[in-house]
Amino acid sequence: MYLDYAGIRVTNLARSSRFVTKGLGLREIRRGRMAHGGVWVLFEDRASHQQLELNWYPKGNRYATPFVAGEGLDHLGFRTNDLDAAGRQLRAAGAKKVHEIRERGKIVLAYYEGPDGLWVELILSPSV
Repeated sequence: MYLDYAGIRVTNLARSSRFVTKGLGLREIRRGRMAHGGVWVLFEDRASHQQLELNWYPKGNRYATPFVAGEGLDHLGFRTNDLDAAGRQLRAAGAKKVHEIRERGKIVLAYYEGPDGLWVELILSPSV
């Protein structure tokens, strides 16, 4: 298992994307829509290849919690080739499973909530 990116919750995706590209110099590499209506945009630093994901949730979405400036960390994304083992490791450390996403009957993403509400996304990546 390895840390792949940090996800930050934002209130204005266009404004935040502009800041990340123009202010921080990161480049957009992918974007998509979540099944529940949210939108994500993934950026990468050209030199270090570290990644940052911006997450926007529409009003009324179950993940659109009240926003407090400076508290926008949404989740940390970790890649693993064994979701079960990584999940056991997180549960043994006090996390609880919150949600999972399946494709063709197989779990490909699993979300856990750790201490102080920190969410961890486990991403199935057989090549890890």
